[in-house]
Amino acid sequence: MNKSKILLLFAHPSQRRSEVNRPMFDTASKMDFITAVDLYAEYPSLNIDINREQQRLLDHDLIIFQFPFYWYSTPSILKEWQDLVLEYGFAYGHDGTALQGKRMLCALTAGGSEKAYRADGYNHFTIRELLQPLEQTANMIGMDYLPPFALFGSRTAVEEGRLSAHLECWQAVLHALHNNDYRFEDLAALNVLNDGLSHLSITTHG
Repeated sequence: MNKSKILLLFAHPSQRRSEVNRPMFDTASKMDFITAVDLYAEYPSLNIDINREQQRLLDHDLIIFQFPFYWYSTPSILKEWQDLVLEYGFAYGHDGTALQGKRMLCALTAGGSEKAYRADGYNHFTIRELLQPLEQTANMIGMDYLPPFALFGSRTAVEEGRLSAHLECWQAVLHALHNNDYRFEDLAALNVLNDGLSHLSITTHG
């Protein structure tokens, strides 16, 4: 199987406060098989270049949305990006088949603990359930949706010494996705991609 070209779209409205997302983006930016785009830096006025973004989608096989999970949703620029770029006739509708067969992944950080994202937890829903609008978007435009790669308890990750292991895992996941070292069927039903690292031929240090 051919190796996948990866487009990473990074959205963080307050990067100076970012302890996890910015290092994740910097790690991905150093990989030659990834096109890493800082959306807020590229479009500070939210004036998104639709043609350029659509061409980026055409040029890549796997699209990653990377963002902090604020108020059960994405930062606003990612919604603006979706509204403008995934337009009728390109991503859906009559002749809108440009993205069929490509894959989508959300890489996110959540401030709450993993147990807070359960039916009996503080947030009442799993992270996968809360991301269903993005999953259904992928379904509608013919993309395969991978479960999210998530770091829970992100606000305390640095002080608890979890950042280095997370970045190491992130780098390994990106290589596995690039090399297609997995079967989509083994991952599709997971709540988070982190639960299926063995299917990506990845071992972690905890």
